Amino acid sequence: MSRSQPKDDLQSYLQEARDTLLLKLEGVSDYDARRPLTPTGTNLLGLVKHLSGVELGYFGETFGRPSDEPFPWLDEGAEDNADMWATEEESREEVVARYRRAWQHSDATIAALPLDALGTVPWWSEANREVTLHKVLVHVTSETHRHAGHADIVREFIDGEVGYRSQGDNLPDGDATWWKRYVDRLERTARAFRSGQG
Repeated sequence: MSRSQPKDDLQSYLQEARDTLLLKLEGVSDYDARRPLTPTGTNLLGLVKHLSGVELGYFGETFGRPSDEPFPWLDEGAEDNADMWATEEESREEVVARYRRAWQHSDATIAALPLDALGTVPWWSEANREVTLHKVLVHVTSETHRHAGHADIVREFIDGEVGYRSQGDNLPDGDATWWKRYVDRLERTARAFRSGQG
C-alpha cells in the first residue's frame, strides 16, 4: 500500500463533490435546472453558481490570487441571494463553464501552495480570519459536499433520480412498490410519535 499524500487526498474529495454536483444537472430540462424546489428557493443551477463564488473567494481572494472572473452578485446594490439562482441572461452552459473555470483556478492555487500556506478570509470574524490552505480545503470540500447533498434531494423532487455517483450507489435496489412501502412505514412510525404513542 502506497502512502497517501494529504493534499492529493483532500483535493480528490473536493473533486468528487464537484463532479457529483454537476452530475445532478445531467438529463434535466433548463426549467428543472432552474426551478425552486424548497421554501427558500433551492435549485440545481443556483447551487452551481453559488459554489463558483465560493471557490473563487476561498482559493482566490483568501490567498491573494484573485481571478478575472466577475462576481456581479457581490456588486454594490446586488440583490440578496443573487448567487443562488441563474438569471434569464445566464445560460446553463455559462454557469457550468464558470464553475469549471473556478475550480481550475482553485486547483492552480492548491498546486502552487503548501498546506500550511497562510491566507486571510476577509468575510470571517477578526478572530478567525487567518487560515491555512489545509483549513480552506477542508472547509470548501465540506461546503461542496453539503450542497451536492442538497442537489441530490432537489433532483429527487424533479424526477426521482437519486444517488451520490453515477455508479456504485449504496441505495437499496428496490422498485417503486418497495420504496412506497418503505416510505409508508417511516410515515407510520413518525405519526406514532406525533400522537404520543412512541
